[in-house]
Amino acid sequence: MGERKKKIPDLDDRGFMLHMRDLKLAYRETYWQLRKALIKCGEDGPDAPTLRGAISDVNFTIMWLHTGKLPGNKRGIERRSAYQREKLMDPVRLQAYVEKSKAGSPTNLSDWEMFQLEEALRRLSDRERDCYVMCHGHGFSHSYIAELLKIEKTSVDEYIKRAQKKVSADLGGNLFLM
Repeated sequence: MGERKKKIPDLDDRGFMLHMRDLKLAYRETYWQLRKALIKCGEDGPDAPTLRGAISDVNFTIMWLHTGKLPGNKRGIERRSAYQREKLMDPVRLQAYVEKSKAGSPTNLSDWEMFQLEEALRRLSDRERDCYVMCHGHGFSHSYIAELLKIEKTSVDEYIKRAQKKVSADLGGNLFLM
């Protein structure tokens, strides 16, 4: 019994593989070569950490090629929850509200739009408004807002969630904001 013949993959004029099947096979071959090198080197050898890292990276790529999505994600981008998917207020409008500039930019708000935003933000507590405007108006991360306000990140998360509910309720039910 001899060694099995290796099929030479089809390559384009730049040397790239033409078929996904060939790419998957090449990654699997590399994976097994790395495993053999790790066994030969020994688990405590000087190259073991590098080989384990390479094995992990190749395995990650194989999983991505096999499933067609990022390994470890529970759901794809197309299946996000409603809270992650919905933008209840246009972030550009809120950013224009925060800047309050009248320099002729297309993102500037009319007096009516400014009134609508002020009315929607009016019901929020001071802390909710601060967190909401910092997050959606200035684009700060929740952890950075927590650092600025010297509160816990979970508190910022809760303030923003409550503010989002109030703003969406106002935008949906207030006749002045239609």
